[in-house]
Amino acid sequence: MSRRPTTRMSWRSAVAESTSAARLRVILGSGSPRRRELLSNLGLAFVVAPADIDETEHPGEAPIPYVHRLAIEKAMAVDAADDDIVIAADTTVDVDGAIFAKPLDDDDARRMLRVLSGRDHLVHTGLAVRHGGRVASDVVTTVVTMSRLSPEMLEWYVGTGEPHGKAGAYAMQGSAAVLVSGVQGSVSNVIGLPMTMLATLLARAGVPLPTLLT
Repeated sequence: MSRRPTTRMSWRSAVAESTSAARLRVILGSGSPRRRELLSNLGLAFVVAPADIDETEHPGEAPIPYVHRLAIEKAMAVDAADDDIVIAADTTVDVDGAIFAKPLDDDDARRMLRVLSGRDHLVHTGLAVRHGGRVASDVVTTVVTMSRLSPEMLEWYVGTGEPHGKAGAYAMQGSAAVLVSGVQGSVSNVIGLPMTMLATLLARAGVPLPTLLT
């Protein structure tokens, strides 16, 4: 009986491809503890390599194009091989088209929180997944309603130190949970990494999330 090398080679090829997929390295191009926690909760193995880019707004740049551009630039700035999977994101708070980035100090945090007090605002996250020489990207937007802040509540929250390093001067997953009265849309987006969109972009990049978790 003649041998069937084609079948044997196909089996070996499948094993090689499976092994290769299992060895794909996932890189989070962010130093954000919140983003690390969200990925860790999935059971995803990854390394952290924060992207170092200039996050200055371009003249006249609107919030959505701003976070979209930064996410892509961060993904491209990470030193990675073509087979690696790079996840990068940028989040900002949008108040009537004005970008509320990270506060400069306590006074700047107070200013932002006074504007946000008792009203709706938008949280945009630009997300980019780089793999195999291409980048899949998109922006997710969530509507957040802040309760009306009394002077005492404002001073208490600023005094926690939590506003530092947070877009819009608050962290909903932290003590600011008591300040937020409503959310319309993705909660993980407000935290900084929209998980449903992440799964979508990984699939677009040719690496469906389930293949990275098995």
